[in-house]
Amino acid sequence: MNRDVGERPVLLSSCYLAPAEYYGLFFRREEVVIEVCGNYQKRSYRNRCHIAGANGMLTLTVPVEKPTRENATMRDVRIADHGNWQSLHWNAITSAYRSTPFFLFYEDAFRPFYEKKQRYLHDFNEELRMLICRLIGIETAITTSSTFVANPAEMDDYREVIHPKRSSPFRIPPYYQVFADKNGFMPHLSIIDLLFNMGNEARLVLRQIETG
Repeated sequence: MNRDVGERPVLLSSCYLAPAEYYGLFFRREEVVIEVCGNYQKRSYRNRCHIAGANGMLTLTVPVEKPTRENATMRDVRIADHGNWQSLHWNAITSAYRSTPFFLFYEDAFRPFYEKKQRYLHDFNEELRMLICRLIGIETAITTSSTFVANPAEMDDYREVIHPKRSSPFRIPPYYQVFADKNGFMPHLSIIDLLFNMGNEARLVLRQIETG
């Protein structure tokens, strides 16, 4: 089993190819709740991720439709059907990681997500999350919220802690990155950076992630 610390459930937001620390929390708790009933927030990991390109960090953003009402929930947000974003994302991922040790091993698992039309952002995020958990071997009980969790008194709330615009309290142990000689080690990247570079050893790295 993959439990080592923490009995309280952890509350997370839905994320697109979330950073490694997001998945690190799965190894440290017996239960995870993913919030999908809260208001959608722009400029968060809900629709973007960071990857390591040859010239530094790249941001991939899933375009979304403007909500029809002001307080749209994450569950209601639709992916915009324009801009050829799927091809752009897959081309960027392929360019960044085709020379990593494990990209070819995982390529066929990820490619279909960038070939078929996607409708709802949360569904897309969740399908990717389930794939990643299966590939890494994460067995934590994971559920989605049925109502907005306004006062998570019995949970540890990380919904806005893991955020691209805020300083991360997590310490990521250095692991092999294909462009590290050129760019140095870059922490807080998408889980696919860890997976494509480290393969099954991604589990060992995730277990070593610490909070400040």
